[in-house]
Amino acid sequence: MDGRAGFDASNNKRNLYTVVGVTLGLLCILQAVLNISLRLAFYGDESKMQLKTFADHYTHQGWLYFNQSVYYISSVKNSWQDSRDDCLQRGADLIIVNSKEEHEFTRLFRQSFWIGLTDIETEGTWKWVDGTLLRQSFWFAGEPNSNEGRNEDCGDTMFFVHENSWNDQECAFKHFWICEKTMAS
Repeated sequence: MDGRAGFDASNNKRNLYTVVGVTLGLLCILQAVLNISLRLAFYGDESKMQLKTFADHYTHQGWLYFNQSVYYISSVKNSWQDSRDDCLQRGADLIIVNSKEEHEFTRLFRQSFWIGLTDIETEGTWKWVDGTLLRQSFWFAGEPNSNEGRNEDCGDTMFFVHENSWNDQECAFKHFWICEKTMAS
């Protein structure tokens, strides 16, 4: 055997090890990508399952499901604060209207009710019960207005037959109310 044959055998071994090493490296990368993809797919399914379980739990108790939240509609009238207290006891709060779609959802009930909006801390600065400032509103024309100098610090839906239906009302006034619970709360 000449030296060249030994060199070729050694070269072939090195090439084989290189191919095996590169192949194993690619398989590891492929496995990592597959694991990440499966986790993302499973997490998405898990989130959908959690949402379905959440919605099913509350709808079986008489709550209504809409757009990833559940809503409790009262059957009695109460003041704004007593209404809020009832919601809090249910693990929820008065409804926070975050979109035109949610506003339209509330109009379907064709009823006046309390929403989670108040300017009780600072007159004219309307905040939701979670402390966020009002950004998008659906006030009826001329509202809010503290009508005839009354102290109207709580938000309700008074003019539900109109596209914009919100009104400011005295907080002691008796209304129905809507509680809202999101999956995160």
